[in-house]
Amino acid sequence: MHDLRFIRENPDAFDAGLARRGVEPSASAVLELDKVRRDAATRCQEAQSRRNDASKQIGKAMAQGDKDTAEALKAEVAELKQTLPSLEEEERQASTALNDLLARLPNLPEDSVPPGEDESGNVEVSSWGTKPDFAFTPQEHADIGPALGLDFETGASISGARFTFLKGQMARLQRAIAQFMLNKQTGDNGYEECAVPLLVKDEAVFGTGQLPKFAEDLFQTTDGRWLIPTAEVSLTNAVREQILGGMAQPIRMTALTPCFRSEAGAAGKDTRGYIRQHQFEKVELVSICRPDQWEAEHDHMVRSAESILEALALPYRKMLLCDGDMGATAKKTFDLEVWLPGQGAYREISSISWCGDYQARRMNARFRPDGEKATAFVHTLNGSGLAVGRTLVAVLENYQQEDGSVIVPEALLPYMGGVTKLEPAA
Repeated sequence: MHDLRFIRENPDAFDAGLARRGVEPSASAVLELDKVRRDAATRCQEAQSRRNDASKQIGKAMAQGDKDTAEALKAEVAELKQTLPSLEEEERQASTALNDLLARLPNLPEDSVPPGEDESGNVEVSSWGTKPDFAFTPQEHADIGPALGLDFETGASISGARFTFLKGQMARLQRAIAQFMLNKQTGDNGYEECAVPLLVKDEAVFGTGQLPKFAEDLFQTTDGRWLIPTAEVSLTNAVREQILGGMAQPIRMTALTPCFRSEAGAAGKDTRGYIRQHQFEKVELVSICRPDQWEAEHDHMVRSAESILEALALPYRKMLLCDGDMGATAKKTFDLEVWLPGQGAYREISSISWCGDYQARRMNARFRPDGEKATAFVHTLNGSGLAVGRTLVAVLENYQQEDGSVIVPEALLPYMGGVTKLEPAA
């Protein structure tokens, strides 16, 4: 959600920010609805005030024996009572239209975000690690995975496309990856572990920006709840409708959860393999902070995600996303892309975004600075720390051996119960 005062005072800057996101100018439409709403509210308040004054004057007129004045005032009060509902409805309709328009507009990009229409405009900031040098032609995970327990056929037979059944050593490896990530984020990087609801109400997915515009990307239950597309929804909404204290330190939360996405906008993309699933696991990172803390907190969250890749010795690069490739709620986003030798390409494994007060306004999440009476909206950040399935893919492809086996990275050995290598079925 956007700050109406900012739009009133900076309509051209607002439209320029929307243009960077490929959105038509909207300031004039917002301000027109705002004017209609405020005018209706003013007329409603004036009518209410006049009704109250006239009601008081009736008694005075009766006490003075002025029946004519009293009757005239009664008639005026009766007319105002009939008029008020229509004025209130006019204000309600204008407010609904205004809020609906604002709710569908994306966040404005931060000044340092590069211009661009799609991923081709993203900028590489840095890279880490050495790509493995194989004495054989490396294969994609979809080719070596089935013999190791990555069962695409069973998953599809049970649930359809984009579902996978993991067996034996493969299931153990995925669990090891998830537990390693969660332990590192809580033990080394300062995030508090949370166990969160997987089903949420409309207000929650509205608060983080999935509703109303991206409903088709979600799964909804028969009772109207939504399956979370990421734990960002549950974690961020933990501060919904709250006024927090001085916020001397950011609130850092993490959760390991299943995530559910319809992938409605990804038709034909990554249909082969384990990259893009309807159901997957992810360790999510969320931070709630003061406006003056966002930049340092963004850096910390990026480093927290990078620390997983580095501990697993997986080569990656950090990309600053252009304004045309960012998610709708973000003001600035860094993507981490891991090297997949089987594909011969870098693929996204984490997206870390600063959302400013965009989500906080939708959730009405505020804080009260120390020594001040007024409140201010918090800033929110979120990122993957990391996507578990994509990390599994990266391990398979980077640690594969010529005989089809996969070496278990050293960092995961404490979680593997003595298994040091995934061996293909005979």
